[in-house]
Amino acid sequence: MSNSRIIKQIGHELGFQQVGITDVELDPHHRHYAQWIARNFHGEMTYMERNVEMRLHPPELVPNTLSVICVRLDYLPTEQRDPMDLLDHDSLAYISRYALGRDYHKMMRKRLQKFADRIGEICGDMGYRVFTDSAPVLEKALAAKAGIGWQGKHSNLLHREHGSWFFLGEIYTDLLLEVDAPLANHCGRCTSCIDICPTAAIVEPYWVDARRCISYLTIELRSAIPVEFRAAIGNRIYGCDDCQLVCPWNRFAKYSSEADFQPRHGLDNISLMECYRWSEADFMQKMEGSAIRRIGYQCWLRNIVIALGNAGHDPHILSILKQDYAQHSGFVQHHIDWAIQQQSKLT
Repeated sequence: MSNSRIIKQIGHELGFQQVGITDVELDPHHRHYAQWIARNFHGEMTYMERNVEMRLHPPELVPNTLSVICVRLDYLPTEQRDPMDLLDHDSLAYISRYALGRDYHKMMRKRLQKFADRIGEICGDMGYRVFTDSAPVLEKALAAKAGIGWQGKHSNLLHREHGSWFFLGEIYTDLLLEVDAPLANHCGRCTSCIDICPTAAIVEPYWVDARRCISYLTIELRSAIPVEFRAAIGNRIYGCDDCQLVCPWNRFAKYSSEADFQPRHGLDNISLMECYRWSEADFMQKMEGSAIRRIGYQCWLRNIVIALGNAGHDPHILSILKQDYAQHSGFVQHHIDWAIQQQSKLT
């Protein structure tokens, strides 16, 4: 049995749903990435401008890298409410499915490290480094080249039999391994993801302007959310899944059996007002071990306040926002002003 086949077997034993292997050649992606940056589609994610050579040339990041082992870990959780139903109830909070459970970074990194240790036992001493959304790695391009899936028109990776609800991880290694063939693109003429995007962030097939994307606006952006996008955010207080929810290939996605990815603290069926009522101490305690914690309490409040402004007419919301106004930072007050204005229009 070849080393590549043994490696895949080990990966499956460790709980990864798929393992693919590719080389380090990413030349076809250089122009697209350069144009994406030039069009300023990365917004305030200035780290995307840095270490570009490392991103496009894996051996620049990890010297002597010859192969990249890519893994897929499914995260689709079972939920109390259908996500589309949640979006239709403007008094409830919508949180992206990947963030309902524990933060995947530590769990994935530990599992990748165990994977690398097992590979070392079989293949002998090797140079390597593991990654999971943690360094200048062009992970979707590498995973696509390794046959994990193809990049859809929304830029997420897609698989015909498994959809797109999965995390990616990589092991850069100096082992020279047999590589996998990429999958064919099966998006066809479908434009469901483009048509559904609330803020028209998918400006054309395969081109996403992060500055318009609700996931970027509610997670990555640390400044005020532009007024032009606030109404379209609806009740989405952390991320957005719309493009994945309507993707036909996600009919075939399987629920994850990982306990870490199951919803915690009732986040799959929680009211906006309950989230708003959390103190900073509540937020830090409840979000311990969650990806949500990294946006901080002020951005958490910012997002909720916008959602409250988008909720249906409710005198209680208006009263609470006015009552609590003075206790908030100027940053949050700026968004409360907008929310009060929106609620006042409904009276």
